[in-house]
Amino acid sequence: MNDSEKRALEYAARQGVSYRCSGGADTPHARATASELRELFDVGVPEEGREASSVIEDLVRAAESGLVGNIRPDFFAWVMGGSHPAGVAADWLTSSWGQNAAIYQCSPAAATAEEVAAKWLLDLLRLPDECSVGFTTGATMASFIALAAARSDVLAESGWNLEVEGLHGAPAIKVFIGEEAHSSVWSALRLLGFGRSNYVMIGCDDQGRMLIDELTGRLEEHQEPKVIVCQAGHINSGAFDNFVEIAKLAATHSAWLHVDGAFGLWANAVPNLMHLCAGVELADSWAVDGHKWLQVPYDSGFAIVKDANAHRRTMDITASYLNESEGDGRNPTHFVPELSRRARGFAVWAVIQALGRQGIREIVSRHCACAARLAEILSVEPGIEILNEVCLNQIALTVGSDVPAEDREAITKELLSEIEKKHGPFLRSAKWKDQTIVRISIISPDTTMEHIEELAQKIQSAHRTLRASYSEEIACR
Repeated sequence: MNDSEKRALEYAARQGVSYRCSGGADTPHARATASELRELFDVGVPEEGREASSVIEDLVRAAESGLVGNIRPDFFAWVMGGSHPAGVAADWLTSSWGQNAAIYQCSPAAATAEEVAAKWLLDLLRLPDECSVGFTTGATMASFIALAAARSDVLAESGWNLEVEGLHGAPAIKVFIGEEAHSSVWSALRLLGFGRSNYVMIGCDDQGRMLIDELTGRLEEHQEPKVIVCQAGHINSGAFDNFVEIAKLAATHSAWLHVDGAFGLWANAVPNLMHLCAGVELADSWAVDGHKWLQVPYDSGFAIVKDANAHRRTMDITASYLNESEGDGRNPTHFVPELSRRARGFAVWAVIQALGRQGIREIVSRHCACAARLAEILSVEPGIEILNEVCLNQIALTVGSDVPAEDREAITKELLSEIEKKHGPFLRSAKWKDQTIVRISIISPDTTMEHIEELAQKIQSAHRTLRASYSEEIACR
């Protein structure tokens, strides 16, 4: 390593520490426009390589005005997490060590970190000990992996060997799925070759939970191999499907039951929230994010499968040069579709140790309490309606509920624009129940009741100003 490369590492470390100590960007909103960022980044490919220290300094200058403050306590737009400092430090080491977590012999340390972290995850999430865990990029790939195992397993139960015969000519699988399933699940299913003709859409109640009676009837209509997909933590309402009843139906119809638990499954780690997850351990597979409530840096998701043999049969990569010896530990590539990949277990190991059981419980409990308090404050504000039963960390609200429906979308957009202009908290809109809503996700590890009180005040203030002007306008029509 030359002096410039050493200076690059030291500068990056100083910048990282400074950024984290300052709480991230000085505003939750990016300051630069797309064209300004292109100009900063697009400096052309140099004919000759540049000094590493100069390159990293230029990278910081180009990026800093385009960073979004998603590690700040006033970031509420999406369920993203804030990257615990212990995880960030472990992630730096992961890059420095440069280990390929493909097979045990590539990096015994990386493989063993995953093995131990997997055991801890099953313990924390109260899932069966026999489950296998694949460390992947996030919940989308976690569902992809788990549903790939489901596809293989239900076809095998029907007498079709997918690994030998392939998909051409295979029995058609029916996927029973709530009409409000998360977009990441639809993406995973599409990548696995499932199309609209494979789906049996199940209606949902006003919180996005699958209707059990409808699911019961639709299952009885079909004799094909079956997969049921349900969710722990609806993306807008935070609601949980009825796992106990759905698991009974899955057992009756020999269906594979998969749970999209990207963030909601962490409720099972908290004693006073466990009731939300009742029966979730009866499923066959689960998709979970590490970067949400566990606060692991990005590139962290967990594909958990009860039948480890089905999991490994679906994902295993073998070649003569991928050496295995007696006494080797876990081979990570048995459980994910990647060979060369990041050693994801180090950061997971570090964050679980840094937070401990109590730390994880405290974060999840605090966020749920914050959501309940925010809903309590805003629910009595004229013109604001809370659409969900606040059971977790999600709030879905409409503004302008006392004006004609056709005006509410404009009011919502103006409200968010007004808050952003004043460098207020980071909020975004979504569509739910055929209307534009403000979806608030409380997930930053540093968010406290104080931040919630401040958020409520800013929403109230902006809404009152807009409501007055809109009321006048509507009265004059």
